[in-house]
Amino acid sequence: MSVLIDNRQEKIKVDEALEALVVQVVDKVLSFEECGEEYEVSISFVNNEEIRSLNKEYRGIDKETDVLSFPMVDFTEAELEEDDEDVEYIDEEIALGDIVISMEKALEQSEEYGHSFDRELAFLLVHGILHLLGYDHEDGASEGEVFEKQEEILKQMGIMR
Repeated sequence: MSVLIDNRQEKIKVDEALEALVVQVVDKVLSFEECGEEYEVSISFVNNEEIRSLNKEYRGIDKETDVLSFPMVDFTEAELEEDDEDVEYIDEEIALGDIVISMEKALEQSEEYGHSFDRELAFLLVHGILHLLGYDHEDGASEGEVFEKQEEILKQMGIMR
C-alpha cells in the first residue's frame, strides 16, 4: 500500500506524527473493507480557497467544503478483475484515487464539534476513502450506512469524539 501526501497549505503543520496518522487511517479503512494492500491513495492537504475552487470546478458548488474524493476505479459497476483495462496500476498497485482535504475547514470543524483536530482529520480521511471505494450518501439509507462504517472504523482505532 502506498499513501502519497501532498501538503499544499501552510496553516496547519504537517509533521511525521500527522503523516503517520494518515497512513494508519488509510490502512485501517482498506483492511476493514478487506481490500488487501495492493493500493495507492493520494492525499492533498489544501486551504479553503483551493478546495472552494475545486468544488466549483468539479461539482458546480461555489463554496468551501471539507473533503473531496476523486476515484480512479468505479467499484459500483462490477468486481475488479486483474486484467481490467480501465484500471490504472502503479508498480502493480491499483491507484484508488485522490482525496483533497481542507485543513482550515478540518480545524474549524474540530473546534465547532468540540473534538481534536486529529479526530476530525481521521473522520474526513475515512469518509474520503469510503467514497473512493464506491460508497455514497445521496439518500438516507446509504448515508446511514456510510456513517455507521465511519464510526465503527474510528472506534476500532480508538479515535473517539
